Amino acid sequence: MSGFQQSVLLAADDGSLGPLLRVADDRLPPGAGYGGHEHRAVDVVAVVLTGSLTHRWGDGAELRAGDVGVLRAGTGLAHDEVAGADGARVLQAYLRSADPAVPPSHTVRRAARGWVDLGRPDARLWVGAPGDAGAPPGLRVEPGGGVLLVWRLDAGRPAWARD
Repeated sequence: MSGFQQSVLLAADDGSLGPLLRVADDRLPPGAGYGGHEHRAVDVVAVVLTGSLTHRWGDGAELRAGDVGVLRAGTGLAHDEVAGADGARVLQAYLRSADPAVPPSHTVRRAARGWVDLGRPDARLWVGAPGDAGAPPGLRVEPGGGVLLVWRLDAGRPAWARD
């Protein structure tokens, strides 16, 4: 990983947040990336707060401020993310995989507002603005920049993760 700053906002090492393992606030200068790295049996939800980010895996994808990327690592993949010419601020949430036996995939939800489909029954994400009267109850993350994230989590563990 090179040229970025990271602040871990929460890390539930005790499993108290069900599938949610940690949330990190990453700031990447223009052209900086994390460096090629691998994931397996984890889902990574990336909320781009400012700037842009190019996801380098498969067909690739460019995410802009307001987009939410859902990376399902499943059986494993190697990838990188690189900030655009204006840099990037990205909130990355790491979740225990809903199904570690699935092949890897990546989807982008453009200009996400309201409930974002994460394709899993144990975690839901709502994206809105601070002070939004329609914000649902749940675990609130307010990173600044006019964004409010609300997580609804099932604190139970899937059968495969109980061993």
